[in-house]
Amino acid sequence: MGEPLFYRKHVFVCTNQRPPDDPRGSCWGKGAVALRNYMKDRAKELGLKDVRINAAGCLDRCECGTSVVIYPEGVWYTVTSKEDVDEVLRRAVQGDEKIDRLAMPPDGCGSGG
Repeated sequence: MGEPLFYRKHVFVCTNQRPPDDPRGSCWGKGAVALRNYMKDRAKELGLKDVRINAAGCLDRCECGTSVVIYPEGVWYTVTSKEDVDEVLRRAVQGDEKIDRLAMPPDGCGSGG
């Protein structure tokens, strides 16, 4: 096996901003910046030192809602509230569980990819 990972988990939260009339919308317009900031603060409160929470540019899934992807698993989630953030941190990040209720469909969420 290769070198150990610097972070056990790396969480990217899309904070892309498109014009308000864009048919795909944007994660920024759906509260992504506040959700990402909350996730980062909560991760610190939970003592998740081996986890990195990062803002990301466009992840090309804005029509799905605030897009979150967790690596190394590569699992994608739609997060719309602080409760969703707490669940992702508790179950997916700490517990290595997949959260079906928040999982993003692999083939898109509406107006195309």
